[in-house]
Amino acid sequence: MNRYYCPMNQVWNITRQNRWLYIDFNSYFASVEQQLNPALRGKPVAVVPVMTDATSAIAASYEAKAFGIKTGTPIWEARAKCPELICVLGQHEKYVEYHARAIAEVENHIPVTMVCSIDEIACRLMSNENSHARATEIAMNIKRGLARNVGEYVKCSIGIAPNRYLAKVATDMQKPDGLTFLNATDLPEKLFSLVLRDLPGIGHNMEKRLNRQGVWTMRDLLALDAKQMRQLWGGIWGERMWHYLHGVELADIETTRSSVGHSHVMAPELRAPEKARYVARRLTLKAASRLRRLGYEASAMSLSMRIVDGPRYAAEARCVAASDSITFLHLLDAMWVGMLEQAKAEGIWPLRIKKLSVTLYHLQSQGNAQAHLFAALSPEDSAARAKAERMSKALDALNQRYGRDTVALGMLPADGRSFSGTKIAFTRIPDVEEFLE
Repeated sequence: MNRYYCPMNQVWNITRQNRWLYIDFNSYFASVEQQLNPALRGKPVAVVPVMTDATSAIAASYEAKAFGIKTGTPIWEARAKCPELICVLGQHEKYVEYHARAIAEVENHIPVTMVCSIDEIACRLMSNENSHARATEIAMNIKRGLARNVGEYVKCSIGIAPNRYLAKVATDMQKPDGLTFLNATDLPEKLFSLVLRDLPGIGHNMEKRLNRQGVWTMRDLLALDAKQMRQLWGGIWGERMWHYLHGVELADIETTRSSVGHSHVMAPELRAPEKARYVARRLTLKAASRLRRLGYEASAMSLSMRIVDGPRYAAEARCVAASDSITFLHLLDAMWVGMLEQAKAEGIWPLRIKKLSVTLYHLQSQGNAQAHLFAALSPEDSAARAKAERMSKALDALNQRYGRDTVALGMLPADGRSFSGTKIAFTRIPDVEEFLE
């Protein structure tokens, strides 16, 4: 193995060996639902956030995908394609539970190096594990173990390649239940059968951008050099892509948390402002509770409101860095009133709210609390803030012990139980504690 330093001041490993095994669980949410409910097995299933045809699928079983239904397909359209479609309400706690069980099973065969999403796991192969025969043995043992100890319907595709990016690409080349090698000796020819959108990092807009520059196929893309790809992407990611596609392993780019937030797509019965306000308050309480658990404070908050068949309203507010729920509820109330007044002034009334999002940002560690608190607030306000913080933590403890929505601020617990459950974004896996916030 050769090693040298690149202009980005990162170590690049040039190797002819397969160093990564990547696991992608097939139609994960829908597969878990089929595992939980035998009546759904072999049937076209769409997992939805709310029971209305106005929503979109957040997952589809392979039986549903055969009709052209996929993540993001509107349910009214999905039913037109497949009248036999079965819609099930997402059980996000169960998806996290099965996620933990799957990781534990994979750990029985090979250490998990990185949890990439709720349905993707990456494992680095050691020198005694990266031969074709040994890597195949590990992959098949993982598949058998998952079927035996997690569920026979929770299937996965496994990709094995010199770097993590190519291993992920390989998982998409044979689905469901596939096992695909992208060996260094296969490159670049084995990638020629793909289309540009098969590559992580190339979405609709990027594809159009590449097309405008004369890049239409994988052959076109792989004919470029690293400098050309950097220019096409307009940044370092293009250069990284070139090295990934040629089997080079790059050091990861470190990231830091910049915000904590939650959003909710409104069921029809919650779209009136007086009902939607409870959703906004519940999202704020949940975000603040999570902020405290992660050990952060925030000094800014944003609220986004999307109107049915109308515009999107957005507002932001600032405060002295805080983590207590009361501070953020006060900011929410002010932004809420302002948004409704703006909608009335623009003649959008009565309005129906389709989606709400609450985000807390400008984060800093709670360890800095006392210094800035006493510097920026009066003694009376500092005392009130400290009291609000103690109360917020007490409410967190009650909800963690007795269950989510045991107590809430400014609303009856029953007002939040129909919509307050944690939802999973594929790129963010909630902690178990989050389901009690």
